[in-house]
Amino acid sequence: MIIVLKPHTTQENISRVENLIKRRGLDTHIVVGSEMTIIGCIGDTTTIDPKIFEVDSSVDKVMHVQEPYKLANRAFHPENTVVDVSGVKIGDGNMAFIAGPCSVESYEQVLSIARSVKASGANLLRGGAFKPRTSPYSFQGMGLEGLDILCKVKEEVGIPIVTELMSSEYLDIFNEKVDLIQIGARNMQNFDLLKQLGQIDRPILLKRGLNATYEEWIMSAEYIMANGNENVILCERGIRTFESYTRNTLDLQSIPVLNKLTHLPVIIDPSHAGGKWWLVPPMAKAAVAAGADGLMIEVHNDPECALCDGAQSLKPDKFDHLMKEMTQISSALGRKITYA
Repeated sequence: MIIVLKPHTTQENISRVENLIKRRGLDTHIVVGSEMTIIGCIGDTTTIDPKIFEVDSSVDKVMHVQEPYKLANRAFHPENTVVDVSGVKIGDGNMAFIAGPCSVESYEQVLSIARSVKASGANLLRGGAFKPRTSPYSFQGMGLEGLDILCKVKEEVGIPIVTELMSSEYLDIFNEKVDLIQIGARNMQNFDLLKQLGQIDRPILLKRGLNATYEEWIMSAEYIMANGNENVILCERGIRTFESYTRNTLDLQSIPVLNKLTHLPVIIDPSHAGGKWWLVPPMAKAAVAAGADGLMIEVHNDPECALCDGAQSLKPDKFDHLMKEMTQISSALGRKITYA
């Protein structure tokens, strides 16, 4: 249930309506806009008569929300959310360009790539320290040593870092050291982990599961938000379909759909979607044109010898060329890029 208050309602009247809601055993989520205030009623509202609230002089209207997700629902929060990642703003016209290797291989490798992608215009550095792999015999990442390398490069280059958390075992370390914590497709419905992520204050990048519906994906974001952390960014990375030529199928429709259903920023990972480096530029440009709030692109200085996903990685010169095009497209669409 959503209660829309009349324009320019005073704080005293907002508090009165909030107390009226809480006396019915419901929690509240208040969003104060430039002109109006919306109070989301969280809990079992099926037995509550909306007229109880409609009679209040400060209430404009009461609406029932059909979707199971509340905090992530645009009806609860009409204005676009902007997530601040260590000074880099993402959402509502603020673009994120996240670039770097699939996996951390050495300090020299990450340092070289970080300097290159930052010079090309990237505002966040990605790199996998822990790697979820389909085969147990594939390279699993450098673990905490890889995370230390990312942190050293961050200090050297001056760029915030993004890396994937796979287990709550390292949650405290990630909360301390990582600017944007990535939750991969395989952990999208690891609900115990999502609950714990809700209890920290670090922004979360939540990737879509391989076969997840929009509602399932948003409900996973809801788990994080319901536990207190509302700094969630959604990342479409391709879904599994019958097609085998590409690694996955990039669902560009997800951008306008999510922009309609939720207020959270949406970014696209064209690298994992196609699995082929030459698919990355056209899909990246299409994603931004469709309204994405940013891109996550894999860049490697020697993809032929990469320990992980070299086939989908751009070389630094190709990434630089793409960023020149992305800057023009972003500017034409009225988007802006902020840096830490």
